[in-house]
Amino acid sequence: MRYDADAQTLLAWYDTHARDLPWRVSPTARSAGICPDPYRIWLSEVMLQQTTVAAVREYFIRFITLWPTVADLAAAQDGQVMGEWAGLGYYARARNLLKCARAVVTDHQGHFPATVEELRALPGIGPYTAAAIAAIAYDRPAVVVDGNVERVMARLYDIHTPLPTAKRELTEAAARLTPQTRPGDYAQAVMDLGATVCTPKSPACGICPWVTACAARKAGTAPDLPKKLPKEAKPVRLGYAYVAQRQDGAWLLERRPEKGLLGGMLGWPSSDWNDAPPPAPPIEADWIQVDAEARHTFTHFHLRLTVLVARLPHDAQPNRGDFLTATAFRPTELPTVMRKVFDLAHAALKDMA
Repeated sequence: MRYDADAQTLLAWYDTHARDLPWRVSPTARSAGICPDPYRIWLSEVMLQQTTVAAVREYFIRFITLWPTVADLAAAQDGQVMGEWAGLGYYARARNLLKCARAVVTDHQGHFPATVEELRALPGIGPYTAAAIAAIAYDRPAVVVDGNVERVMARLYDIHTPLPTAKRELTEAAARLTPQTRPGDYAQAVMDLGATVCTPKSPACGICPWVTACAARKAGTAPDLPKKLPKEAKPVRLGYAYVAQRQDGAWLLERRPEKGLLGGMLGWPSSDWNDAPPPAPPIEADWIQVDAEARHTFTHFHLRLTVLVARLPHDAQPNRGDFLTATAFRPTELPTVMRKVFDLAHAALKDMA
């Protein structure tokens, strides 16, 4: 392959077909001297981990509206940020988001560093995110490799080594193509190509700017790439969730430990998520079991929660958790699995009224 020529071909395609994204500076604006905001690039990349552009767009706009700068985010209340993050999942990212924002303000005078090495030293920033910020925000020739890029490289070079084994091989392929000129636009161009043309199923090879260079298309193997090792079946974990409402409308909730799944998030008192017998309920009450289970899938396991509900007197004293008034309680700020529990419990409590 003619590496520089192929990079320039893709950049020419990107100049015409770049996606319009709220965190992005268009090729036209960039050529006019408008630089991307590193804060916006960082925020979008953290949000996009394990999530789609469609799912992230509204979250990003809301975050930027509430906290226009990294200093604004660093000064935000943890609970508010976690609440606004609810629904995006992978809540360790939200905790690291705050840690990183505060480190940028404290250690870097509110400015994101420009090198991959300095960026990787910040909380929650790994190799991919560091490379993306360095390339897109600062136009450094860093090699940016996400799932879209891996798919494009596997097809471009007809690489049949299965993922995740192929990660180094695909990164080396991407590095050979990364140009010294406009590396930030190039990084976004490869991601756009994977998202809109070189898609997982039914790639639109006929309109691809690399159609003549693509080895997999010539070999007829493009739809089968990248290959992946078989995934192990996810185990199922069981648990109990207790939803109680006081006579005045207040709800009994507890904040989960900082470390672990849903760390620092507000949720319903629950048992451990395993096969052990449930602990004592968070308060003595006439608990009624809801007919349906709350089911949710995490990265490494499926969760099935038995939901129990109770109505409590005004002077109820819980063993665990605290009451949140009806006016302060917002179900939308709960993590997804806890919202599923609430939906089942709320319907059951209505039937009990």
